[in-house]
Amino acid sequence: MNKKIKTEAVDHLFEAVLKLENPEECYSFFEDVCTVNELLSLSQRYEVARMLRKKKTYLEIAEKTGASTATISRVNRSLNYGNDGYDMVFARLEETEEKEG
Repeated sequence: MNKKIKTEAVDHLFEAVLKLENPEECYSFFEDVCTVNELLSLSQRYEVARMLRKKKTYLEIAEKTGASTATISRVNRSLNYGNDGYDMVFARLEETEEKEG
């Protein structure tokens, strides 16, 4: 974990996010906390990560998401050398899909 982001303020933000119960609450909260561009950037990075995990090419990802190759590369580096945050979330989503499906 990056010690630079581990602050009391970030802890409070994460505690608040964990209190959100559904997508509508997420929309309300994140629209208040983020600018439209910040939220779209976060969602774009997440979509890039999903597509990278599905072995899509940089060209396919850039065409579908509008992400630059620099952004795609940065997300790919996080997937390969980061803190496994994406993998943790993807695994939990897959578990939920298996239980529901």
